[in-house]
Amino acid sequence: MSHPPGMARRRALGLLATAALAPAAAQAQGSARAAWPDRPIRFIQGFGAGGTTDIVARIIAPPLAAALGQPVVVENRPGAGGTMAAETLARARDGHTLMLINNGYAVSAALYRRLPYDPLADVEPVAMVASVGLVLLAGTGPEAPRDMAELSRRAKASPDALHIATVGVGSTQHFVAEAIQAAADFRVTHVPYRGTPAALVALRNGEVELVVEPASSVLGQIKGGEARALAITSRERSPLLPEVPTVAELLGAPDFDIQTWYAIAAPGGTPPEVVTRLTEATRAVLADPALRARLGELGLAPRAPMAPEAVKAAVHGEIGRWGEVIERAKIERQ
Repeated sequence: MSHPPGMARRRALGLLATAALAPAAAQAQGSARAAWPDRPIRFIQGFGAGGTTDIVARIIAPPLAAALGQPVVVENRPGAGGTMAAETLARARDGHTLMLINNGYAVSAALYRRLPYDPLADVEPVAMVASVGLVLLAGTGPEAPRDMAELSRRAKASPDALHIATVGVGSTQHFVAEAIQAAADFRVTHVPYRGTPAALVALRNGEVELVVEPASSVLGQIKGGEARALAITSRERSPLLPEVPTVAELLGAPDFDIQTWYAIAAPGGTPPEVVTRLTEATRAVLADPALRARLGELGLAPRAPMAPEAVKAAVHGEIGRWGEVIERAKIERQ
């Protein structure tokens, strides 16, 4: 079918105009992405105000805002061990929602059979921020073991006779306690309490002989002589507790390394250029000596820079590791 000469000419001119505009449109799209963020960032975390995760989020939010050129607003969304906040992140489609996750994210992914999001696909860990080892604490009463050797000897002689308090079944502390027992080949009785304060009161009153908690949560009790630190779970000794040996050195298990960690995560499918920008900004923030000192005051060690792919692999590896602990300890999945 033929077209009138005028129509054919107009059609040809239209195609030429479209072709000329295509590079400009692509350039504009690229510029828009490169300009991320172009509005305030919602920075959620899944625990209550005043906890370590909340404090870390509020420490890094202002310098992160300065590095990105937009406000970073911390929002607490506590509930279900952080899974409610993770669901919010997974469903975010505004391109300006981030989350500070911790190792509880990996524990929940391993423990719960069904979650309202896919922990491997819907959440993208981007940048590690800080970490801290957990401390195996004993009381100061006459029934409390004085060191790891005594604990091992007594626990092997009378399995389940000693008691260890944690903040609940399926908590990070519970899983760490199980990992220590597996590495040391002994058994103690797990006693769940509602939160760290209650567990520490039980230790002080002699209701339990042991507690496991992040070092940042119990520095005061250790320094004040209210509890005795038997071992720390990080691969290296803590600079704040240099006299406390590691589980790795006490048990001759060089690969034993468990830490509470904090990482910035974005929704799954976040554009690579946004991930790159966020990674670079986080590295700049963590390079600041003043911020590193503030984290150190909490007993936290700033993490060395990692590529986003390495961060994702580390978090997914944690999920697998805690899945193995669940199987070995015969903990019922929820």
